[in-house]
Amino acid sequence: MSVERWEHVELARVRAAGAPPPQPPNTLNEAASEAAEHLRQASIRPGVVTAGFMALDAACFGLALWFAAFGATPSAGFDAGRAALLAGGGAMVLVGALHASKAYRLQALRRPGESLLRLAVSAALVLAFAVAGGVWGSDSAAIAWLAAGLLGAAGVALRCVAAPVAQWFLDAGVTERRAVVVGGGGNAEKLIRGLAANPDNDIRIVGVFDDRGDDRSPPIVAGRRKLGTVAELVAFARIARIDMLIVTLPLSAEERILNLLRQLWVLPVDVRLSAYSADYSFPRAQTSSAAGPFISVLRQPIAGARQAAKRVLDLVVASLALTALSPVMLLTALAIRLETPGPVFFRQNRHGFNHQPVRVWKFRSLRHECADPMGRTIVTRADPRVTRVGRFIRRASIDELPQLFNVLAGELSLVGPRPHAVDARSSRHEMFAEIVEGYSGRHKVAPGITGWAQVNGWRGEVDDPEKLKQRFEHDLYYIENWSLLLDLRILAMTPLSLLSSRGAY
Repeated sequence: MSVERWEHVELARVRAAGAPPPQPPNTLNEAASEAAEHLRQASIRPGVVTAGFMALDAACFGLALWFAAFGATPSAGFDAGRAALLAGGGAMVLVGALHASKAYRLQALRRPGESLLRLAVSAALVLAFAVAGGVWGSDSAAIAWLAAGLLGAAGVALRCVAAPVAQWFLDAGVTERRAVVVGGGGNAEKLIRGLAANPDNDIRIVGVFDDRGDDRSPPIVAGRRKLGTVAELVAFARIARIDMLIVTLPLSAEERILNLLRQLWVLPVDVRLSAYSADYSFPRAQTSSAAGPFISVLRQPIAGARQAAKRVLDLVVASLALTALSPVMLLTALAIRLETPGPVFFRQNRHGFNHQPVRVWKFRSLRHECADPMGRTIVTRADPRVTRVGRFIRRASIDELPQLFNVLAGELSLVGPRPHAVDARSSRHEMFAEIVEGYSGRHKVAPGITGWAQVNGWRGEVDDPEKLKQRFEHDLYYIENWSLLLDLRILAMTPLSLLSSRGAY
């Protein structure tokens, strides 16, 4: 079974098992609160740094190949345009070969000898490709040697610079992956010492959380402090920027592990089981040995390159949409100002990524004196608080257009679960978390202006618990099946879904 399929089965199993017994309010003790405050700023993902090195390589190698190919023009008859095309293609092949050989990992970049060996093999591949493709004829051998020299010089120079830079990134912890150990004792100590013994390890254990008392789980485990219970861990991970939770309970304690996962699956982090907690091995496909053996259970839905691609889509489409829809927004602002006194815009705190509050912008659709910043009273059919302009812009979702500025600021995404007010309630005055267990699990990704639930008709008033449950299930489907194609599909479906304004008033 593939890792992705195995994780999907485990997630379904955790959700089907139901919610754990109610926990007391998630408050943090002084030590956990202090540690969380120090970890508010996220570390830089290694992929961002290595992408910079890849771009430098592509630029240097491309210039070297262009110079060599352009220099061969008198004898080979190539024009400058073709020389540039060949140089770009050769640079892409070279960088691709280096990437495939894992030469851009920070651990490899800090070892110049190993990095230069991979560079030499990749450069030989590019030169062989160029010669076979007729870039250099028999009368331009000197140009080929010149290109080889330029490639070698550029590669050596970059590697000499990359080695100390990569070492600094690793030593300073700028690109570290922050992890929390769940479960103390001997298994946790094995894990921490095992990671420390690996020179290529980029995982930093920032604390231990365990429900057991100090008699069964010591307050200090291999130099790492126990910060609190699992209930406190959820509150801790809402503040601190954590990348991974590692469960070190014995793998034979299946029920305890399942109970933990029921509490932790709502967090937007990777959840892994430590293979140090077992006396037997697992299939290689289900473990990661880059910095210690783990069994991946729950994976952060959108991270790394996927997150970067989604962000690029947000910036491009939001910028184009603001430009195209600016006349509509200006006319809407004018209509609101002419109909009723009060501000044009309405701001409301809503739950964002990882349950953190986000101040969302909207066009005002209620009379100013009836404003409800906390969202305690949901808008219902024929609600007297809604103005005439407000009723129209709500049905057409024009009131949501100012949220494009939230998208540009990175607070929202174009597509995702719709953000609800911090204190949102149904028409029956029930908190959403009281209707749907694990409701905050939809905050594992950034909220969006539109979403899978909305284009499938689940928008508007929550006057029936089934409506909220359907929204929740559609949001989870989106989170578990996210892709750029799905985002594009939802964006394409959104204008059509607005034609059916069922539930929006």
